[in-house]
Amino acid sequence: MKSGKISVVPKYFLVPFILITICFALWGFANDITNPMVKAFSRILMMNNFEGSLVQFAFYGGYFAMAFPAALFIKRFSYKAGILVGLGLYAGGALLFIPASMAMTFWPFLISYFILTCGLSFLETSANPYILSMGPQETATRRLNLAQAFNPIGSLMGMFTAQQLILARLNPATAEERAVMDPGVLNEVTLSDLAIIRYPYVAIALVILVVFVIIALAKLPKNEDKDKELHFMVTVRRLLKNKRYYEGVIAQFFYVGVQIMVWTFIIHYATSELGMTEAEAQGYNIIAMVIFVTSRFISTFLLKYISPGHLLMWLAIGGMVTTVGAIVIPGMAGLYSLIGISACMSLMFPTIYGIALHGVGEDAKIGAAGLIMAILGGSVMPPLMGRVIDMGTIFDVSAVRISFLIPLICFVVITMYGYRSFRMQVSGETAAC
Repeated sequence: MKSGKISVVPKYFLVPFILITICFALWGFANDITNPMVKAFSRILMMNNFEGSLVQFAFYGGYFAMAFPAALFIKRFSYKAGILVGLGLYAGGALLFIPASMAMTFWPFLISYFILTCGLSFLETSANPYILSMGPQETATRRLNLAQAFNPIGSLMGMFTAQQLILARLNPATAEERAVMDPGVLNEVTLSDLAIIRYPYVAIALVILVVFVIIALAKLPKNEDKDKELHFMVTVRRLLKNKRYYEGVIAQFFYVGVQIMVWTFIIHYATSELGMTEAEAQGYNIIAMVIFVTSRFISTFLLKYISPGHLLMWLAIGGMVTTVGAIVIPGMAGLYSLIGISACMSLMFPTIYGIALHGVGEDAKIGAAGLIMAILGGSVMPPLMGRVIDMGTIFDVSAVRISFLIPLICFVVITMYGYRSFRMQVSGETAAC
């Protein structure tokens, strides 16, 4: 392909590219240290799966709430300013874990997660289109896939931290055992467990503050609009007439939903179906992320030879097949099939993002907000899946396995978007001829 001869990252953008790519790893850490906390909070504070999954509701709700304010801020100022605000809110939300853990109730943690992810919303709304702008449009999707390949490296660090520094150190008492503890003993156990959860968040806040100073002092491309007027509704109407864009927002909603459901409920699957401990189950989550990272680099390479829409379609079909395996195959084979879903998901977020924003020009700053708001799928769908799991056994099949029908539906939607994007590209090429 012609794009294979064009630099993915031009030399004069290399240092800015590296600095912004660090942010991709930082929000990956936040995402995947948090997923196992659904099960941890449920046990520590004696809540059901639906209540525990409100962690995800607060976490991804912050993305939704702040996406458009972030886009308007970036339009008025710059991508760099948006990234600095994002890092500040990220660090602030993480530091709020100190008073939240001392309160020993659930809602302060939800507030902390919400503020933290308002920061992540600023980061993603700024960093994704910023990376797209750092070079030729022909290689924009590959460039974003390359930067996004470092996101799961941060995710792996978050998963490992959750496994070794949190889950493995928590008191092993179940919610039922805690319910019959002496109130004084229960208070001590709860306080200790919440402190264990607090420490890694405080540590990452300090790392973020260091990155904040480095980026604040660095010279980065400004990418500011000459026209500071917002023209917000005009831009939105223009984007809503773009089928590639608005269908991409829908596909992104379902993709983020399926990603969070799969990685959150691997632990539920392994503990309830196979009797593993939470720390052992998190080990399989880490294996899934290693597969995800490896597949991301392979998929980025394949984009040199296969169109983004076509590759997206085939990986989504693979996601459907492996999800069906997790539903119908019992035991370890079902768990392996569930882990295999990660290989199929690796390409999806940046590819949907790149396809949706292709050719929108300066509208990308507002368009990026719609795609980040689509992360709401990670807020809405895990509680729905948790509600299904709380139902117990359905038609003599465990509700945990039945609940994966929801990710299956998500992959159907993504497959349709990949196919339609591929057909649009073919039609465009035919017209050009």
